[in-house]
Amino acid sequence: MQGGSSGIGYGLKYQARCISDVKADTDHTSFITGTLSLREENEVHLLRLSSGGTELICEGLFSHPNEIWDLSSCPFDQRIFSTVFSTGESFGAAVWQIPELYGQLNSPQLERIASLDGHAGKVNCILWWPSGRNDKLISIDEENLFLWSLDCSRKAAQVQSKESAGMLHYLSGGAWDPHDVNAVAATCESSVQFWDLRTMKKTSSIECGHVRNVDYDTRKMHILVTAEDESGIHVWDLRMPKVPINELRGHSHWTWAVTCNPEYDGLILSGGTDSTVNLWFASTTSDELTSGSSVVASPSQKLDPLLFSFNDYEDSVYGLAWSSREPWIFASLSYDGRVVVESVKPYLPRK
Repeated sequence: MQGGSSGIGYGLKYQARCISDVKADTDHTSFITGTLSLREENEVHLLRLSSGGTELICEGLFSHPNEIWDLSSCPFDQRIFSTVFSTGESFGAAVWQIPELYGQLNSPQLERIASLDGHAGKVNCILWWPSGRNDKLISIDEENLFLWSLDCSRKAAQVQSKESAGMLHYLSGGAWDPHDVNAVAATCESSVQFWDLRTMKKTSSIECGHVRNVDYDTRKMHILVTAEDESGIHVWDLRMPKVPINELRGHSHWTWAVTCNPEYDGLILSGGTDSTVNLWFASTTSDELTSGSSVVASPSQKLDPLLFSFNDYEDSVYGLAWSSREPWIFASLSYDGRVVVESVKPYLPRK
């Protein structure tokens, strides 16, 4: 099933490729996004869905000195977020704080809490501790994985440990296991590596195509979803890593982003360079769907895994974020700076 968007749109001034749910804002459905302009002053937009769910309101607009290539909101403080940025010549990473009185200021400036210095190569992403309050951060560049201790009150970050991926591997991103905080998945050219943060050693890997994005299923242990260039989406049970337990081939070009729903079993979003966002409902177990907060009542019910394709974008879709507060709502971001917030309720299978 496919069609145009019935969602709520918001336009950024410049191109962009990353958006994040503001998980710590438990009173509103909020997202934060940033722009990617080489020549202009870049911007961070704090967006909030109106109480009636009919409008995206810009609650804060802040200048950011460089192109934003990665952005993540802090899971325990709605005013704190991280960015990976490029000056055009080199990459850097930092943790920022939104000023407390930003609603009353004409041109508020972000406060830099800490710079994550020490990376020699291209920084790809920053990962926050999966849930709850903790001072640990992970940053990943092309060759290394850093574990940081962040002290917001002292505005400092210290490297706790660092390890190289090895000469033949170039890291591109990763995800922190929400079920095991000592485990991190790091993506490479043709594999996903699994790291133990206690020893900073690789424990295992799975072989797959060129992986663009990876996400853990927050509701089921051992389940990982990968977005791959030509293979679409693969669902893996890490206890049986030889072959994926599900394959979803719904994009006509590279699949760039994938994210599992924080609440509903088997509900997955993907986006790609075919200017499409796909909504999937796919088994994330090797036998049958288990009970719980599943969107269908009968696990034996046979369904087309592709529930809906949102295909009215005019550019590649690089950013996807589910709302943790209202898990039937998601935000997408296309490269032309268009944010669209959608509800998936109309497309869910009937109970």
